[in-house]
Amino acid sequence: MFISGFTIIKNAIKNDFPVVESIHSVLPLVDEMIVLIGDSDDDTIKLIESISSDKIRIHHSVWDSNLREGGKVLAAETNKALALVNSKATWGLYIQADELMHEKDYATIKTACILHALNPKVEGLLFNYKHFYGNYNYVGNSRTWYKHEVRIIKLHQGISSFRDAQGFRKLNRKIKVKAIHAFVYHYGWVKTPIQMLKKNNDIARYWNAETEAHLKPVSENAFFNYDDFESLEIFNGSHPVAMQTRIAAQKLTAEFDVSKKRLSKKESFLLWIEKITGRRPFTFTNYKRI
Repeated sequence: MFISGFTIIKNAIKNDFPVVESIHSVLPLVDEMIVLIGDSDDDTIKLIESISSDKIRIHHSVWDSNLREGGKVLAAETNKALALVNSKATWGLYIQADELMHEKDYATIKTACILHALNPKVEGLLFNYKHFYGNYNYVGNSRTWYKHEVRIIKLHQGISSFRDAQGFRKLNRKIKVKAIHAFVYHYGWVKTPIQMLKKNNDIARYWNAETEAHLKPVSENAFFNYDDFESLEIFNGSHPVAMQTRIAAQKLTAEFDVSKKRLSKKESFLLWIEKITGRRPFTFTNYKRI
């Protein structure tokens, strides 16, 4: 059984993406790792080339500046990376530049890949998510944060990235997936308040046509307001080993009062239902569980 990993990255240094840590976290799971580097304004190429592994296959791309609405360019680039995977691969493991997988879940992931490799009904594997916010001690637990997503897909004809590369479709239908008890650790909202604002300002152009507002530089005195959250909880678990050096170096010390909630009565009720049942009603999903 051959597993191809694939990811896309652009301006990793400029936007402080933990892409090196991300790639390291999945290397033990894959037989090759496709890294498609977009036309960057920084030393992203050198950063990726610094990773010591014979599994890595570096390719280059120019992002289409016309694909600005709704993050379409991200799906386009992901499909380019997907087209580069080894033809003998059974599975494709997709990881975004701010996501990591934990070594404690490796056995579960590998077992699921072996178990469902020959089952034509299973077209993907569904992961749980932990969305870190502000620093490494808090995770978002409101309905704003997606709870699950597909990160391993069966590599057969018709599979493609969908919308803003959050999920996948097969011939424009939702793919059939099996949920596994493994997590993706999402660190996209863990930066200094200034860096967070700069990153949001930079990537906004991939969801909206460029406007004068997007082109304005971020003021030196401006910062992202992390206090404007809906609901958080304290994280008491461990982080992936690949993330430990970065966590120690960044020393993000912000503290939040998790007793404070900014939820409507409806959202509070739906969140309560979710905690009781484990199900999240009335939300869009880009897959079909089997």
